[in-house]
Amino acid sequence: MSRRDYYEVLGVERTAADQEIKSAYRKLALKYHPDRNQGDAEAEERFKEAAEAYAVLADGDKRRAYDRFGHAGVGAAAQGGFDPSVFTGFEDIFGGLGDVFGFGDVFGAGRARGTQRGADLRYDLEISFEESATGAETTIQIPREETCATCGGNGAAAGSKPAACPQCQGRGQLRYQQGFFTVARTCGQCRGTGQIIAKPCATCRGMGRTERERKLTVKIPPGISGGQRLRLTGEGEAGRGGGPPGDLYVVVHVQEHAFFHRDGNDLHCDIPVSFPTMALGGEIIVPTLDGREPFTVPDGTQSGTAFRIKGRGMPDVSGRGKGDLIVTVRMVTPKKLSREQRKLVEQLAESLPTEAFEPTLREEHDKGIFERVKDIFG
Repeated sequence: MSRRDYYEVLGVERTAADQEIKSAYRKLALKYHPDRNQGDAEAEERFKEAAEAYAVLADGDKRRAYDRFGHAGVGAAAQGGFDPSVFTGFEDIFGGLGDVFGFGDVFGAGRARGTQRGADLRYDLEISFEESATGAETTIQIPREETCATCGGNGAAAGSKPAACPQCQGRGQLRYQQGFFTVARTCGQCRGTGQIIAKPCATCRGMGRTERERKLTVKIPPGISGGQRLRLTGEGEAGRGGGPPGDLYVVVHVQEHAFFHRDGNDLHCDIPVSFPTMALGGEIIVPTLDGREPFTVPDGTQSGTAFRIKGRGMPDVSGRGKGDLIVTVRMVTPKKLSREQRKLVEQLAESLPTEAFEPTLREEHDKGIFERVKDIFG
């Protein structure tokens, strides 16, 4: 059976740009991926066909040869497989290709023998609201896998060293040619390390790593909010076979404050104010993160009015200034009055022109819903 034109397989023109070819291939790979078409042999063949076409057209030299001589121009190149780097960026699609083709690792990903990056770790840290505002420095203790101090991480006992695996000759992989694809399978004897340890280290039992408790200092920047995380590079678990260590992610949880409520970098709070101060105006004391400060309430202030005090909120975690403090005043009604106070309030009530407000209240009550909406929005 004749092979289809690679441009036809991907559904692009022969003049298509590299990004257009890449985009077309991604769509086909997702459409025909065996995980989405389990048991569908035709979809699996389409998937392989698309991969073969992309591997040629994504490689500049192979594409030029294909454009000049067709399939014959890349036939010799196909004998040796293809460069796996052309599939960089498709890790989300190729994660399970070993299962698709029935082998361990497909394309021979080119990893260093036996090396593996250490795992990332997570630590949940709870801090107070005040610490999130001012910043802090604290010590945490975490268990993690570290390079064995006895063997230096090679897993071999003192006086010995690992030997090259006789089955894969130290490569860690066994390679096969499967038509167009060069396929690599992890060596079963050395499990991909490329080495055989005849005398394992007694401390780590040949693993090259041991578990230890480690104390670390964490610096918390001012303004950090709950849910944000701090990355400590290289403080995760040690890598295998000399691989780089992972990272430690400290996830911060901030306790609620009894008085302030945070919204972004702004702080909100309610302040109780007496009726005389609301009516006549006057000075009140407002708590802030930096201490208590005086604030003047203008006369005739209504309960529920919010005032903005600039620069008295939370610091920005990136160091770009501070948010504001939004103070909402709430009128407080005394629960008990002395006889004299009651008399004074009654005199005040008699002197206030309450009848002047009645027409307004009745007028608002008589307004229909459409009129009220019109007043608000237009």
